[in-house]
Amino acid sequence: MDTKIRIGVIGAGHLGQYHVQKYRAIEEVDLVGIVDTDEERALEIAKRYDTRIFKSAGEILGNVDAVSIAVPTGSHFEVAKEALSNGVHLLVEKPITYGESQAEELIDLASKNGLALQVGHVERFNPAVVKMESLLTRPIFIESHRLNLFTVRGTDVDVVLDLMIHDLDIILHLVRSEIRELHAVGMSVITGKTDIANVRIIFQNGTVANLTASRVSNKTLRKIRLFQPDAYISVDCFKKDISVTRLDNSSGSDTLPQIVTSKMAYPDADPLYDEISAFVTAVRERTAPVVTGEDGARALKVALAIIGQIEKGCKDFESIC
Repeated sequence: MDTKIRIGVIGAGHLGQYHVQKYRAIEEVDLVGIVDTDEERALEIAKRYDTRIFKSAGEILGNVDAVSIAVPTGSHFEVAKEALSNGVHLLVEKPITYGESQAEELIDLASKNGLALQVGHVERFNPAVVKMESLLTRPIFIESHRLNLFTVRGTDVDVVLDLMIHDLDIILHLVRSEIRELHAVGMSVITGKTDIANVRIIFQNGTVANLTASRVSNKTLRKIRLFQPDAYISVDCFKKDISVTRLDNSSGSDTLPQIVTSKMAYPDADPLYDEISAFVTAVRERTAPVVTGEDGARALKVALAIIGQIEKGCKDFESIC
């Protein structure tokens, strides 16, 4: 494309407003407008970023080449299907949909129409995570903790689809193997849905992953630790830094080997900007997105399996298992 890409944002809530902000900062983008059911909110965001308001998804889709969808998860499928059916490239926030069959339908529709379908797993663009991937050899054990303070935002889904799915996507991307076993537990604390969850995943190649997510913590923690034969790697997704601990034999055969740790930090990085820039590039160059619809569907499938296992077991503090 030689001209600017016409892009809109459907859903200008907490996350959608940042999509608007990032698109406004990209020179190759013509920010056409936004859609939001909250008229007052729409007016505020449109004024802040000097763009138009459209009354509905149907109205804006005839005026754009691509859209971001940041509406509640329950509306993802309906809005995404309308966009893809109208020949519009799509960046949809995670999780891709509520159901596997819906996700597959969107993937097939995007493929049939030759459209980019990217899923908003923003941690994939965290520079510390990107660096970790480049250092990967043969992971033996992976542990992730994603803990948040409680907020009302995101409670339309349980903690697995709200938080844990970020780490599921990363781990499924890193470990190129099918899952052999999955053991999950979780419980409700505040919302009536699962607010704390833990899962142990054993892959066919022997890699083991242990994931914990909570949205009722007293602190924010977003860490991934990875053990492999030549290194221990620790990533802090919140601080955007990484440390790598290895055995150093460079001192010679007469002395004991030393354990050395190197650290790298990327405090000024903006993963959401990088995610949205990657989407713009995929649309412009007609290439596959970094995080594809298939990636989103794979993470969703495992998340739903975890939720299903939790629902069969202990969910509430009051229950006796």
